[in-house]
Amino acid sequence: MVQPEWIPPSVDISVPSMARTYDYLLGGAHNFAVDRELAVQVERIMPDARSAARVNRAFLGRAVRHMIGQGITQFLDIGSGIPTVANVHEVAQAVDPGCRVVYVDKDPIAVAHSELMLAENDRAAVVHADMRDPRAILDHPETRGLLDFDRPIGLLVLMMLHWVPDEADPWGLMATYREALAPGSHLAITHVTADDQDESLADVTDLIKGSRSADQLNERSHERVLALFGDFELVEPGLVGCAAWRPGGPGDMSQTPAMNMVIYGGVGRKP
Repeated sequence: MVQPEWIPPSVDISVPSMARTYDYLLGGAHNFAVDRELAVQVERIMPDARSAARVNRAFLGRAVRHMIGQGITQFLDIGSGIPTVANVHEVAQAVDPGCRVVYVDKDPIAVAHSELMLAENDRAAVVHADMRDPRAILDHPETRGLLDFDRPIGLLVLMMLHWVPDEADPWGLMATYREALAPGSHLAITHVTADDQDESLADVTDLIKGSRSADQLNERSHERVLALFGDFELVEPGLVGCAAWRPGGPGDMSQTPAMNMVIYGGVGRKP
């Protein structure tokens, strides 16, 4: 199979990627047949999966605007994914054009398209790295060139940590990131949960297991997601279904109640 020129040669388009599947669910175009096939199978099990993706994306915008309201003008978005509508730099720079943003992703397609999108933007950059290697991200020249770690930073880790298995110690990883931030920094997390969900989520988890994807879903309880914030002080309303985190209107929520609760969302502040 000959791959189009825009696809990095290291990408195996015969295996689904969760970043590209998520892109498809959001209505994006940077995905392949194998990703779309997986997404269609997910939607057969969970018909409103697209609305869960949309609800998470809406949370991103509210969290970024909240952080700007707290005086934050620099952001580190880990697991940023393939660029779509309302990316962090677009939301932030629409409020304050001086905001600086560093995106991080391990997916080469996400990185390639981010580089294209940011080519004319000297206040935003992308780093190709895996969140399981914090030093590669925190010490990267692009990160250090744009972000001042002596000042508060808005750290976003959205729809990312449920792809990190327990054996990779996501709690330890997050401790490393939290420790690198100055007081007054904010941390936003969204994470899939099985709390109060029916068997459809377990069926989706099993489907992904059988897909050969390198990304495997690890849904976690409220208590275990809350622990990812460490000693950060959660702002109201705490860790909730992300649709319930300061919704601005009906567009921030799904018409299917379960999709409003399948992803926890919260924002914490470093004392």
